[in-house]
Amino acid sequence: MTSQSPSQSKNLPSTLDETTPLLATSGTTPILPANGEVVVNGNGSASAPPEQNGDRVHHAKDDDKPLPFLQILLLCYARIVEPCAYFCIFPFVNQMIEDTGDIDKKDVGFYSGLIESLFSLTQMSVMLLWGRAADRIGRKPVLCFSLFGVSITMGIFGLSQTIWQMILFRCLAGIFAGTVLTVRTMITENSTPKNQARAFSFFAFAGNLGIFVGPLIGGGLARPAKEYPAVFGGIPFFEQYPYALPTFATSIISLSAAIVCTFFVKETLAAKKDPQAKTEPPMSTWEILKSPGVGIVLYLYAHISLQGLAYTAIIPVVLFEPIQLGGFSFSPRLISIYLAVSGISQALWLLLVFPLLQRRFGTGRVFKGSLAFWPVFFLVPPLFNQFARRGETLSFWITGLATLSFGSGIIMVVIATQLTLNNVAPSARTLGTLNSLALALGSGIRAIAPASFSSLCAAGIKYQILGGQLIWLALIILALACVVGSTFLPARAEGEITKKDDDDVVEPA
Repeated sequence: MTSQSPSQSKNLPSTLDETTPLLATSGTTPILPANGEVVVNGNGSASAPPEQNGDRVHHAKDDDKPLPFLQILLLCYARIVEPCAYFCIFPFVNQMIEDTGDIDKKDVGFYSGLIESLFSLTQMSVMLLWGRAADRIGRKPVLCFSLFGVSITMGIFGLSQTIWQMILFRCLAGIFAGTVLTVRTMITENSTPKNQARAFSFFAFAGNLGIFVGPLIGGGLARPAKEYPAVFGGIPFFEQYPYALPTFATSIISLSAAIVCTFFVKETLAAKKDPQAKTEPPMSTWEILKSPGVGIVLYLYAHISLQGLAYTAIIPVVLFEPIQLGGFSFSPRLISIYLAVSGISQALWLLLVFPLLQRRFGTGRVFKGSLAFWPVFFLVPPLFNQFARRGETLSFWITGLATLSFGSGIIMVVIATQLTLNNVAPSARTLGTLNSLALALGSGIRAIAPASFSSLCAAGIKYQILGGQLIWLALIILALACVVGSTFLPARAEGEITKKDDDDVVEPA
């Protein structure tokens, strides 16, 4: 290391603490390595030495590196696959169970919930294995293998002839859960602190697009011989397997993503890109969990997933139920319009607003600000129900649409949570495992939350607890608890570098 003048030495932090973030900050702020070593260049500027554990080298000049849009686009295409495969069967799964299973109609809902719960539990059980594999053998092999696996398992699901075949094939699809965690990790590694907010806004939009496209495929292509007799009528295959076409279509999407990723997506794990780089033994899962900031960020990730899934599960019920029971008495068409407006509004917030706010205020402020509006958002439906009960139709629609449009901004916390997760990663090589831990928690919650909160909502309406508004009280309390939890978010998770001997924030990432 070159010698320093007293003035140069005075301007450099003497030591670092555990709040130094993985990702470098933008601008002229020195990039500080985890071991506290600072290199002073010939011109007196400070920079970090290259990492010695096989992680990618990140210098200040990397902050101005443009986003590789082709790679991001390809990864976003792969991102569409998982929600598309998950939601594709929703429009027809109940009818499929009734057609293929010799069961009472009253038990259809039970088996429908069982299939999706087991799918999510299977994902949870294998997610960590995929994460460890991605950190060892590379991101790209895990991504491509998982996409090929989803393609096969989704295709055969539509050929099920019994309820137990449906359960088996759905669980097999859950085994190939490596797509989302590798896409998240690769987008992180393809971006810099300055443009990762933009990259993850594309990621989130692709996920919403998959949620939108999946049900369209499932509902539009199920039972084609009956729905489109001019085209598919008289074809024995589609008469024998009426639900094969939508699952085949989803399978083709996954297969195309697998092929595209195999040939055009670049590996992002530094150790695989540069085999000559020195590598340290990988951290164990327990070591990652004990790393500063990881525990609280994983807790907040799980908490936010819980309240988001709870809202998603109960909102169709509330919209449908009569006004006098605490609902809105919406017709199926109005429910579709409501959900469509909500989806469009969320997409606009993710694509246009979040990157600007994140760059202006930083990840931490956007994260906490979005969380602060969740209790308010959950307070609105009971108030609108009161408007409807009193016949104040104009007030209901004006305030309702305005709140729906602007209230959708709370979705920004989803991307902000991912950025906080990136910031607390002990090193770039642990991103796969860390993302797998978060997604495993999400899968476990997805297995139990919808049924639990739907039951609570139904009980509140049936017994008219708080005028049918019991579920909203529960969600407000849940959201307030999350706001309190966010106060424990460390500076490192918020994307800030701090000095051990100085509490001044250098710059938000």
